Amino acid sequence: MKKIMWIISILSLVFTAVVLLFVPDSVPMHYDITGEIDRWGSKYENLLFPAIILLMSLLWHLFISYYEKKSNKASVEKERAEALSNAKVMKIVGVSMASMFTVMQGFILYSSYVEANSNATHAYIDIGKVSCILVGIIFIILGNFMPKTKMNRVAGVRVSWSMYNDTTWMKSNRLGAVAMIIVGVLTIITTVFTKSSIAVIMLIIYLLVATVITLIYSYKVYKKELDKSNNL
Repeated sequence: MKKIMWIISILSLVFTAVVLLFVPDSVPMHYDITGEIDRWGSKYENLLFPAIILLMSLLWHLFISYYEKKSNKASVEKERAEALSNAKVMKIVGVSMASMFTVMQGFILYSSYVEANSNATHAYIDIGKVSCILVGIIFIILGNFMPKTKMNRVAGVRVSWSMYNDTTWMKSNRLGAVAMIIVGVLTIITTVFTKSSIAVIMLIIYLLVATVITLIYSYKVYKKELDKSNNL
């Protein structure tokens, strides 16, 4: 999976470099809230996004390697299994994010190519809508794998309440995963039927509501587990 993540990330950079050979020197680089082009710039600015994708992949590679090494050094089977499980989930996260941003870069380049060659004043593709739909898909994917994470400080619902013991972690992340999937579905539906500006605002609202609900539930689970411990 790490190789796939790197292949996708490098592909984004190579694809961008090839496309830039056929794009005019000056391309749209920024749009206002209505989609009007309000800044043109050098086509080579488009190389920044692939560079960010590579940096993000490097970050996930380091996290994955950490848990793989932790698994190899573990003397207890439970610790080894937990580390391997976390490494697997982080590989999925890394591949998913690299894929999402690479697809987004493809839309950005295509839109820039069309706009630059037609001297457009308005966005050809609503990148905001594309971004929200891709984020929604990623939330659904990650939500399906989130319950499989074991206690760690990188992925999942990571607050002191959820990390109290294995039970609080499992229950908190199970609800968090359901909330994430719901946010993803609602985001996609909202994006299809509204403007991108509204979709972004609703995405933030969905996330805030989901986060609050998850934290409240996590705290309640923590209090129950704490009471059980005190009564022993």
